[in-house]
Amino acid sequence: MTQPKRKLRSSEWFGGDGKNAFMHRSWMKNQGLPDHVFDGRPVIGICNTWSELTPCNAHLRGIAEHVKRGVYEAGGVPFEFPVMSLGESNMRPTAMLFRNLASMDVEESIRSNPMDGVVLLVGCDKTTPALLMGAASANLPTIAVSGGPMLNGKFRGQDIGSGTHVWKFAEDVKAGRMVVSDFLAAEQGQSRSAGSCMTMGTASTMASMVEALGIGMPDNAAIPAVDARRGVLAHMAGRRIVDLVNDDVTISQILTKEAFENAIRVNGAIGGSTNAVLHLIAIARRIGVELNLDDWDRLGRAVPTIVDLMPSGRFLMEDFYYAGGLSTVMAALDEAGLLHRDAITVSGKTVGAIIENAPNYNEEVIRPFNNPLTKEGGIAVLRGNLAPSGAVIKPSAATPELMQHRGKAVVFENIEHYYERIDDPELDIDASSVMVLKNCGPRGYPGMAEVGNMPLPAKLLKQGVSDMVRISDARMSGTAYGTVVLHVAPEAAAGGVLALVRDGDFIELDVAGRRLELMVSDEELALRRAEWLPPIPPQGGYPSLYVERVMQADTGCDFDFLVGRRDAGIPRHSH
Repeated sequence: MTQPKRKLRSSEWFGGDGKNAFMHRSWMKNQGLPDHVFDGRPVIGICNTWSELTPCNAHLRGIAEHVKRGVYEAGGVPFEFPVMSLGESNMRPTAMLFRNLASMDVEESIRSNPMDGVVLLVGCDKTTPALLMGAASANLPTIAVSGGPMLNGKFRGQDIGSGTHVWKFAEDVKAGRMVVSDFLAAEQGQSRSAGSCMTMGTASTMASMVEALGIGMPDNAAIPAVDARRGVLAHMAGRRIVDLVNDDVTISQILTKEAFENAIRVNGAIGGSTNAVLHLIAIARRIGVELNLDDWDRLGRAVPTIVDLMPSGRFLMEDFYYAGGLSTVMAALDEAGLLHRDAITVSGKTVGAIIENAPNYNEEVIRPFNNPLTKEGGIAVLRGNLAPSGAVIKPSAATPELMQHRGKAVVFENIEHYYERIDDPELDIDASSVMVLKNCGPRGYPGMAEVGNMPLPAKLLKQGVSDMVRISDARMSGTAYGTVVLHVAPEAAAGGVLALVRDGDFIELDVAGRRLELMVSDEELALRRAEWLPPIPPQGGYPSLYVERVMQADTGCDFDFLVGRRDAGIPRHSH
């Protein structure tokens, strides 16, 4: 066991013969701990988002046991602690409303407790960014371990993907192509093991970002949750966190600008979720790295999507792992000169060393660069009078014929208005229309729910229409697909131009030209603005704090008072 390079934080609680040390050790000993646990060994916090109400993370208690074995083996002492768990599948109005709250829980739990390093156990969509944001502000040695995806969904001889097939089957029911009894029969087959969504939704995207950023161990992205190798990865992470503490390698030394640039390019290559844009910007701003929408657009333009996974493609995460996983993708990016090879990772190796000669076992799942799924796979950032601060679209999930489009707006003032109106037979809407949803952004919902991929009206689905241009200040699930413009900033509730759009206005989308324009004169918009009234904010409780202090989508939707590092130094004695 190597010795730490500096005095450990935990020694301020447990070291010495004084009254405070006596009390801290004595209280901890009620768990059956012997004296030698407190002889100066690194104390490792295991930050667990386990919850039975977060089905994607319901197996993380088992993952924690594997981490503990590795910590003990390397000469450290592990202590598991809980933080707020954010389950996308059950939480209302949206888990995103609580991402910043959970990050505060994480940061202050790290700062106030006797730990020298931390392992973050993450899985469901918002648990990964929340824990990374909190840990970034605290800036201790840190490793993230994802829970892994579920096994491939199966239904009547075909693979089905979480989320993606929900949208597809629900539209088939509305269009009369599927009966409700068949729809319900697919439930159990879609979710047949522990783990998170096995499509390239936000959970798998963020697990990939953990690996691409170098803050997770190699293969973190894709090992299925129930594969024994997920336990091995967790065990090795436990060993490595002790080394990081001893070598004084903090999270800020891993999460550099180069690491974020690698992650953005990886996101394009895997056809990753648009939610990653918000989360990576928020994490970067916590650590002190300048990252913005222009970086996403600049770095993504030359990157093809080469991973053929739902919702953009055909396969699922289990197939991705067997094909070689993220190392294979990063090796292809490296061969094209699109990676920072010298970026360091928590494994102790550089990115270049990890991906050297990474094999591709299935070129249908992970395609060669010269045969991509989509030639430009990165997130496209659109600007114009409708989105002066930016909006995003995922080209790999969109219909090529709609990427340049001009149509009349059909406007929904909020999501309730959408549900009231969408299946009205008298609704003036056709395949060329542009569906516009307002007041679903950070302040407007509040929390910026995943409602941007508005289902099409039943009457058009029955005509065979499968996609339309949709524009909103909302988000969409990473498992969703379609020509969907999201994260319009400023949002409608903040007085953005989106608030002024009316039925019949022409809107022009030009993804290649990166433009999103409302074809209404400045004079007319000024008249409309004079009539506009801001929505009434929530009164009391956490939602009121959220609406008051949340920033816009282009800066990551963090709270303004949480941006930046507040390193967890040695706290004052409490007694």
